[in-house]
Order: sequence, then structure tokens, then C-alpha cells
Amino acid sequence: MSIELPPQPGSAAGDLPQLNRRLHQLAKAPVRIVHLGLGAFHRSHQAWYTQKASDAPDWGIAAFTGRRPDAALALAEQDGLFTLVERADDGDSYTVVGSIVEAVDGADVQRLADLVAAPGTAVITLTITEAAYGIGSGGRLDLTAPGVAADLAVLSSGKGQPTTPLGRLVFALAARRAASAGPLAVVCCDNLANNGTIAHHAVTGMAEAWDADLAGWIDANVSFVSTSVDRITPRTTDADIAAVQAACGYRDTSPVVAEPFANWVLSGDFPAGRPHWEDAGAVFVDHIEPYENRKLWLLNGAHSLLAYAGQLRGHATVAEALADPRCLQAVESFWDEAETNLTEQEGDGVDLQIPAYRAALLARFRNARIAHHLAQIAMDGSTKLRMRAVPVLQAERAAGRSGAAAALMIAAWMDYTAGGAVQDPLAGEVAAANSLRGRERIRALLSLVDPALAGDTGAVDLVEGLCGTFEPRTVPR
Repeated sequence: MSIELPPQPGSAAGDLPQLNRRLHQLAKAPVRIVHLGLGAFHRSHQAWYTQKASDAPDWGIAAFTGRRPDAALALAEQDGLFTLVERADDGDSYTVVGSIVEAVDGADVQRLADLVAAPGTAVITLTITEAAYGIGSGGRLDLTAPGVAADLAVLSSGKGQPTTPLGRLVFALAARRAASAGPLAVVCCDNLANNGTIAHHAVTGMAEAWDADLAGWIDANVSFVSTSVDRITPRTTDADIAAVQAACGYRDTSPVVAEPFANWVLSGDFPAGRPHWEDAGAVFVDHIEPYENRKLWLLNGAHSLLAYAGQLRGHATVAEALADPRCLQAVESFWDEAETNLTEQEGDGVDLQIPAYRAALLARFRNARIAHHLAQIAMDGSTKLRMRAVPVLQAERAAGRSGAAAALMIAAWMDYTAGGAVQDPLAGEVAAANSLRGRERIRALLSLVDPALAGDTGAVDLVEGLCGTFEPRTVPR
């Protein structure tokens, strides 16, 4: 159940009651969904969709954090409840969401295993970030990655507990197999092309390296659902927390702010059932790749381009960067390239409505009340560019076109990384590449994004020529 709240008269925070299920009489649904990656996006998206389903009373979520327990501890104090603030141009609306019935520290691997092994659990959803899948250039799990290797050692020894999301999930699936609890679905909600296939390769790759029989059981009993997810959800600020207190008349330490728009496209089987997510607008399709690419190239691609170009130009948010004609032109040019290749994927019942989608994105990006910070989007660039820029650049070059607009996104990333340390799974390699000079630096950085492009002299020339495009803007004095 979700409750729409009218604005309330303001009060001092110390005088206000804390949000919980005693303040708001929301019954706890039984846990039937286990989520890995408890964060703001999961709460604004999958938790919201679950609450909007007509059978929501039958579908509770147990959500586990990733690296830190903070979000679980804060939500646990509120019995899993939180306020969703839908921030439109003309004002905010407030909804109490109660679909998360258990918030758990991700380090509690035994609780995860117990819940996944429970016969009532039917769905596992994932928002663990693109980098967490550990997929190497060959499309398979990189067993040499430090976290993967460490977890495999733990699993093989039978002592200790895995620490990566993949290791924890495989450990929990082993518990389900041992309990003979039957099949279920794993639903990947991270921004990856063919994300269900990626999740399958990652999970079975780790299982195979530990226990081949477990890998076989997973192949036979676990479906991997591909999705395209969309809802801009910036980080919650102290000002947002204060605004909820003033408007709603209670203390909520964990509100989530999101745009009104939400989209979810899914493709795959649910052998143990699922909520009626379509009641909230989710769409189920046979062929998801065109929808994934529309989202990854048009929305996420534009976000990455704005993240690097915008910060180089001195901007802090998406709305600020889009107001810069230089940044807007770069986005429009990239969209033109992407649209050319997306149009070729239409047909067989697929209508991507790209002109309308582009127009809607511009309106969403220009919502200045959604402070979507470029520094947040810029993280993990080496991973994100593989899905957002590289496919468009490769398609353009294969068709005999330059791909300059897609290459400009990569060049802007290179210029951005030259400014200092970055948060990236390949941060060490990025720093090493930036210690080189000239063309060797360009080639080394490009090899981190796509080795094939780094071996293409024409692509290297193109990217090198585009570096330095986004010089700092001149601010009138």
C-alpha cells in the first residue's frame, strides 16, 4: 500500500513523530521478492512499481544493501517505510511507500541465504551497478578480478562469507538448491545491454568455478529476466529531508526524490510468479534489445556526455549543462547518430517512437527542480561508455560514417579523467594511462573502454582530434 499525503503545517523537527508502521498503519506483506542493492533507485522504481500492483499485499520485498549498512539501518528504524517525493516543475507530491518489509545489511549473508531458500520467494531483483557483474572483454565473468577470486576462495573453503554481490547471490542460490525450494526469476535492473544475459553469464560463471553441479541447477531452475529501467533519481539532500518534514509532519531520515516519469520494460519468464507490475505501467515484451538500446543510448548516453562535457565547462547538474548551447549541440548530434541505428531495430511489433522519446528527454533533463549531479553520473565511466558510446561508434564506422558524435563522448571522458583521480573500477589503469603522453595516452585510455577501437588507427585519430573540444566556458565579469 502507498499513501498519498497532503502537505502539512510545518513544525520543529524535534516535535515530530518518526515515520514507521505505527504512525502509518501499513500491514507488512510476506517476503516474496529479495533485492540486492538497496539504494535510492530501487526504492523509486521497483519498490514503487510493487506498491502500485493490484496484488501488492501479497508481495513484500526484503532489500539488502551493498557495500555499507547505512541505508538498511535507517530504513529498519522506520519499519521499511519511506517517503517518495515526486518532483515536477510545478511542485512536489508525497507518497509513503511500504513494499520494503525488511531492510538488511548486505553483510548478513546468512539472512540472504535463508530468504532466497524460502519456498515463498519467487523473484530476486538486482541493482548492483554495471561494474559489479565483472564481465570481461569476452563477455564472460573475469575470474581473475580480485573480488571474484577472493569470493571463490571463500566459497571453495567453506569458511567465511563472500563479499561481492555475485558471490553472495551464488551462495544464496546454493542454499535454495539445497532446500529444494524450486525455480525462481532473477531480474537485472542495471543499465546494461542484454542485462539478463549478462547476469546469467556472471552468476553461472561464478557457480561453475565453484561447483559445476550448482551451475547446472541454476541453468535449469533460474530464469534471468532482461529489463530496461528508467526514472531519474538524484541523491537525497538535507534540504529534501527538511522539506519532507515540513510538508508531511513527520521525520523521515530516508526519503527519495524522483521525477514523475517512470518506465519499466521486461522480457523473460517468471516460473514462480510475479506482482502485477503492469498495473503501474510496466510493459512486458518478447524482444527487449531495441528498448534497452533506446534507453542506454538516448538517455544514459546523453547523461554520460553531459557528465563529462558539462563538468569540463563548469556545470554541476544535468539541467545546467543542457542549458549550455555547446553541450546541447553535442547531445543532439549524438542522438542523431543513435537514432539512425535505433531506427534499423524497429519492426516486428517494435515502435520506439524516437522523436517523441527525444522530446520527452529534453523536457525531463530541463527540470531544474531535479538536481541530478553530473559528478554522480560520471562515476564508473570506463564501464558505462562500453554500453553508451561504443556500440553507436562501432555501428557508425561499420556503416562508413565517422561516428564523431559518439567519439566525442569518449574524448570528453578522457579530458575529464586528466583532471585527477576518478571513481572507476579501472581507476588504477586510468591513472597509469594518464601518465602517458600524446597518442599513447589516447590509445591506452581507449583500450580500457574497447580494445578493438584502440587497435583501429582511424578511431584513435578521431578521438584524439576531438580531445579538448569542451574548453572551460568564459564567465563574464
